[in-house]
Amino acid sequence: MSKKLFVGSLSWNVNDSGLLEAFERFGEVTEAKVITDRDTGRSRGFGFVTFAEADHATKAISEMDGTELDGRTIKVSEAQDKGPRSGGGGDRRGGGGFGGRNNRW
Repeated sequence: MSKKLFVGSLSWNVNDSGLLEAFERFGEVTEAKVITDRDTGRSRGFGFVTFAEADHATKAISEMDGTELDGRTIKVSEAQDKGPRSGGGGDRRGGGGFGGRNNRW
């Protein structure tokens, strides 16, 4: 069963292939993704690595957490499931941030 890891405190220079290269020695990596800012395209300083096998991910955590990658000490842990996002509305009774004191539809 696959397992996804969170990798934090990445150098701005680390890209997807650099992340893959750093972790593939622990086993089959099905995805390595550095998260980027949608406006600037610049790294946000963290990413995710998904291993095909959970035991390979566990070994990667124990050996990579607290080590240096491209001059920065990285943090590696099991990724947490993203819960439901709040805000944005869908309900026209409130929120949404469209301004106007008595904004009526």
